[in-house]
Amino acid sequence: MTAAVAAVDLGATSGRVMVGQVGPDTLELRQMGRFPNGPVHTPDGQHWNLQQLYAHVLDGLRSASRWEDGIQSIGIDSWAVDYALLRGGRVLGEPFHYRDERTAHGVDLVHADEPFSLLYARNGLQFLPFNTLYQLAVEREAGMLGVADRLLLVPDLMAYYLTGATVAEATNASTTGLLDVATKCWDGELMDRLRLPRGLFPRIVQPGEHIGTVLPHVAETTGLAGDTPVIAVGSHDTASAVVATPMTEPGGAYISCGTWGLVGVETESPVLSTAAREANFTNEGGVDGRTRFLHNVMGLWILSETIRTWERDGEKVDLQRLLAEAAAVGGDVDIFDANDDVFMPTGDMPARISTWLAERGLRVPGSRAQMARCIVESLAQAFADAVHDAGALSAQDIHRIHITGGGSLNELLCQRTADRAGMPVVAGPVEATAIGNVLIQGRAIGAVSGSLESLRDLVARTFNPRVFEPQAR
Repeated sequence: MTAAVAAVDLGATSGRVMVGQVGPDTLELRQMGRFPNGPVHTPDGQHWNLQQLYAHVLDGLRSASRWEDGIQSIGIDSWAVDYALLRGGRVLGEPFHYRDERTAHGVDLVHADEPFSLLYARNGLQFLPFNTLYQLAVEREAGMLGVADRLLLVPDLMAYYLTGATVAEATNASTTGLLDVATKCWDGELMDRLRLPRGLFPRIVQPGEHIGTVLPHVAETTGLAGDTPVIAVGSHDTASAVVATPMTEPGGAYISCGTWGLVGVETESPVLSTAAREANFTNEGGVDGRTRFLHNVMGLWILSETIRTWERDGEKVDLQRLLAEAAAVGGDVDIFDANDDVFMPTGDMPARISTWLAERGLRVPGSRAQMARCIVESLAQAFADAVHDAGALSAQDIHRIHITGGGSLNELLCQRTADRAGMPVVAGPVEATAIGNVLIQGRAIGAVSGSLESLRDLVARTFNPRVFEPQAR
């Protein structure tokens, strides 16, 4: 049996709708629609335009139904932590963007009630100032939680728009900071301590569960059959990407590399040691009850924001040419700490990099090619360090790195990560997130079966990765 499914894959800078063909020996993707996504600035801060995003999703599903007669299911994944507040089924304003500056105050509010060391023991999450519980502390102080009666994370909101059902998919719920890392259930006691209403949070569903069928007006708008189900996948995009990472043998680490670089290993249970907490590693939910033990590195955001800064001067930057020129830069370049929070906001990234280096007596890049090389080298070192830390903290012998996502196309980044880590980098598949989305749908409707390892074997058999061996320099 080969089935056709629709994968809605929403990233922090762009989204797309893909049609996947999936069966025991079949795994194919075709893009039906791609659309931009990004923050909208209003007087009160940065927001997401999720109404526009939903309109793009409907357009993509319409194209999918026209291309493939007989779409059998829909799955949705997106970035983590951001959410909408609802009352009576209506969204209360456009959701805030995780890069909005309001979250810094939320950190102080939460830690006054629950110090980070205690939080880590409860939720297993690394400290990130934009985690959902910090955002909600600001909402509480502003009085918004007394108005709302439901909270939905981004992929759950899209599922609500399509089906009318309100749920919280487990892998994304694990990024809120409000899920008990041991029981994988909502931590009601922590919600009480932080004065967050328990009733805001819907029931948790696992990847592979049916959320509901498309509403009549959705079927009419898109041309999909009225009984088309929406299936919970690993709705945190990294969870889906890890499903499709072809780690068919022990000893593999992964880097899901896009706007962020999510660097880690898969474990059967959380790692909650003091060393893991101090290294700022996180324990997020994976598909089939696995744990994604990983560290967030800033990722390609630093390069893309640098290019956006340059292009504001009116000159278009050719990324491939820039990377070729960066690869040709001779000699060593000084690097910066890609984990420094100074690089998180939008704005003039080259200036921040130059200031960071100059303040430490390091060489400031003198050309765009040198700046690009500095960024790539800094990311590669951060990736290599995180891989080695992941192995040591989880007691795993790591000897291979899998890079998926857009970063797998960056040959210079892949090679320099291999060089700095001292182990091979296996690059691809590029569309790992959408592939993982498709695979979990395929398993739910019976087109494929088996464990994550068998699904990854299908990926390895149908996609040809490129291997970068470490080289001495």
